[in-house]
Amino acid sequence: MVTEAYTRVDIYTDGGCDPNPGPGGWGAVLIAGLHTKELSGAEPDTTNNRMELTAAIEALRELKRPCAVTLYTDSQYLRRGITEWLPQWQANDWRKANGRPVENVDLWQELAAVAERHQIEWRWVRGHRGNPLNERADELATQARRQMLRANRNAQSSRVAAQTAKATSDEDDTTQALPKVDLYTRGCALGVPGTGGYAAVLVRTEQGANPPTLFSGAWPSTTNNVMELWAAIAGLRALERPTHVVIYTVSKYLLEGATRWLPGWERRNWTTQSGQPIKNQELWQELVHVMGDHDIEWQFLPPHERGAHSATAARVARDEATRLKTSQRQD
Repeated sequence: MVTEAYTRVDIYTDGGCDPNPGPGGWGAVLIAGLHTKELSGAEPDTTNNRMELTAAIEALRELKRPCAVTLYTDSQYLRRGITEWLPQWQANDWRKANGRPVENVDLWQELAAVAERHQIEWRWVRGHRGNPLNERADELATQARRQMLRANRNAQSSRVAAQTAKATSDEDDTTQALPKVDLYTRGCALGVPGTGGYAAVLVRTEQGANPPTLFSGAWPSTTNNVMELWAAIAGLRALERPTHVVIYTVSKYLLEGATRWLPGWERRNWTTQSGQPIKNQELWQELVHVMGDHDIEWQFLPPHERGAHSATAARVARDEATRLKTSQRQD
C-alpha cells in the first residue's frame, strides 16, 4: 500500500549501446505532478544492460526523499532482475543458480541500495511502439551517446590542432572567431496546466553549414512558460563548444528572465524582491548552466517578424503536445 505522505513519481528509463558492447547512453524522464525532469548520460565502453541499469539508478538517485514510484522500462533484464532474481542473488552471495557470479553485480548492488527507501512498482513496456515518454527516454540516451562521441572526436581534433598551432609562428596564433548559430524556440501547453510541447530549430550560419537541426519533445503536465524555457535549454544543450548564439523567442517571460531578472535572482539566492522563491527555479538554474561559455544575444520576435523557422518550431511544439495528449487518452 502506498503511504499518502510519499510523493508520487512516474519514471521512464532507457539505455543502449551501438555496437553492443561499445559506446552507450542512458536516459530518464521523471514526472511528479506538474514537474518533469529529464536526465541522461553516456559511457565510452559499456553494454546495453549496464546502460539500462544505470538509467534506473540515476533516476532513483535524483529523488531527494522517499517516493511512491512507478518505473517504466522496456528492459526485461532490468524488470525481472529487480523483481524476481535479486532476492536469490543476495541469498547466494551474488551468485546465480549455476554458481557463476552475477553479471553487473556492482550496478545491481547500487540499484538495490537506491531503491530500498522507495515504494516502487516496476512496469515493463514494449519498446519502440509509440509510447511517447519511453521514446523520449530512448532519444535522451541516443543523444547522450552521440554527443559523447562528437565531443571525443572534437577533443582529438583539438589536440591535433593545438600541436599544429604550436609549431607555427606567434603571428599565426590568433583567436579564432566563434561559430555562429541562430536558435528559434517555441513552447506550448494544451491547458493551464496541460500537456505541453517544445521545439528548438538550430540554424548554423557559417557558409556551407548543414541544414537546420530540430530538437523537440513533450511533457505530460506543464505550462507555456516552462515549455518556452525548456525549448531554449534543449537548443543550447546541443552546442558542443563555445558559440555565438542569437536566440529568437516569442516569450517575454523567457526574454525578460534571461536578460533582466537572472542577476537579481542569483544575488538573492533565487528569490524575488519580496523574498518569495522564484517560479521554475530548477529550469532557470539549468538555463544558466547550459548558457555556459556561449556568447548569447536574445531577440524578441513580434508576430509580424516570426518567419519560417519560428513557425516550424511552433508547429512542431504543438504537434508534440497533441501526440502525447492523444496517447494519454488511449492509455
